[in-house]
Amino acid sequence: MVYYWLHLLYIFIGSKLFWKEVDLTSNQTRKRRVSILDCDTFRYMSNAKYAYYMDFIRFEKMFRSKLFDNTVKKGMYAVLGSQKIIYKKPLQMWSTFTITLILEGWDDKWVYHSQVFEQNNQVCAIGYTKAAFWKGKKAQDLEMIFKNCGVTINEMKISEEIQDIFNSDYQLLKNTTDILT
Repeated sequence: MVYYWLHLLYIFIGSKLFWKEVDLTSNQTRKRRVSILDCDTFRYMSNAKYAYYMDFIRFEKMFRSKLFDNTVKKGMYAVLGSQKIIYKKPLQMWSTFTITLILEGWDDKWVYHSQVFEQNNQVCAIGYTKAAFWKGKKAQDLEMIFKNCGVTINEMKISEEIQDIFNSDYQLLKNTTDILT
């Protein structure tokens, strides 16, 4: 966990002092190397580390765009509503890979991203996330947040394929709650 927070601090400092600002709607790619700390006993990147790298690139986008000033500094905080990862090919220790954050769209409450892990021009994994900004136990209006960040696109509809990934989340939670009670 210490590694996570130190890496997040590195991203924050780099974003504020050394790296140029980025557009909120543009794709963002970062090259990474699978370190020994990322691996399980079989010399491949642990499944949990994919989620770490997905967090890091989303936070980097927030820190490097106007999103940080228009949310966190105004008392809002980012909430991850759901995350799905599809694994195709393992990433071996010491190998390099890229992760690309792609904005898939948003509705009034949720913003949807895909994060694509690639190595040698092959997709190794894809993660999908659904996130919101909350303040006082209430999801904030994304259209207004994006407008304040300089986004000129009024709406970016989520494709049916992406929506289908998250459609059954609440039903699964309800079914599990029913089983436990």
